[in-house]
Amino acid sequence: MAQTAVPSRAIGTVHLVGAGPGDPDLLTLRAARLITQAQLIVHDGLVDPAILAMAPANARFVSVAKSRARHTMAQDDINALLVREALAGNDVVRLKGGDPFVFGRGGEEAEACAAAGVPVSVVPGISAAMGAAAAAGIALTHRDAASIVSFVAGQCKGLTEQDWAGLAGKGRTLVIYMGVATAAAITDKLIADGLSPDIPVAVVENATRYDMRVLRGVLAGLDNLVTTHRVKSPALIIIGDVAARQNAASLARLAETVR
Repeated sequence: MAQTAVPSRAIGTVHLVGAGPGDPDLLTLRAARLITQAQLIVHDGLVDPAILAMAPANARFVSVAKSRARHTMAQDDINALLVREALAGNDVVRLKGGDPFVFGRGGEEAEACAAAGVPVSVVPGISAAMGAAAAAGIALTHRDAASIVSFVAGQCKGLTEQDWAGLAGKGRTLVIYMGVATAAAITDKLIADGLSPDIPVAVVENATRYDMRVLRGVLAGLDNLVTTHRVKSPALIIIGDVAARQNAASLARLAETVR
């Protein structure tokens, strides 16, 4: 008697989803739909709890939170986790703060999945730079102040060897991700590259969230600003004339009243 073949379990899809800067209202419609239907969410530590609360009650959560000195899971292990779950037939919502492809290592995860034959979809999110600047009332570009914006990581391998010359200065805005712990080194680096110690800076902590803070100063005092106010991640550093425009503070207050 012939046996009926048992179909193999379908491979799941890994969805690389941007959770934005924090406020659930800033999720894309597609991101919100995937989260509310998710059965498995692999998330970073920067994802706001209010966003995680949107998932179904029976959803399974795996935290892969990272900090400067402690990683819950190494990146290679995260890649392997995503592949393993998808090959087992599970759809995975890989939830990342900001945008998956802007300092989110989403490219590495997508490559690992592709190499294993796992389908990947990418759902962009509002990047931390855009969200923080908007919440603080800072226009990253302004016809009277800046026509160029650069994004750099302040905490990565070979920071001292990186060439940032020309990324900040007149007509330019420099946004630094993950720069709180290395504020002193960043200051020395930029001043050594010829940037004026008096150029305006803004530090935006917990952008778009109820406890957001916007601190302003100048480059020479950046480290003191971070230290005195005990700034912690998530926080972005914005350097350039746009950080000190007179309308920035009033715009931030207006945004707070309508949130």
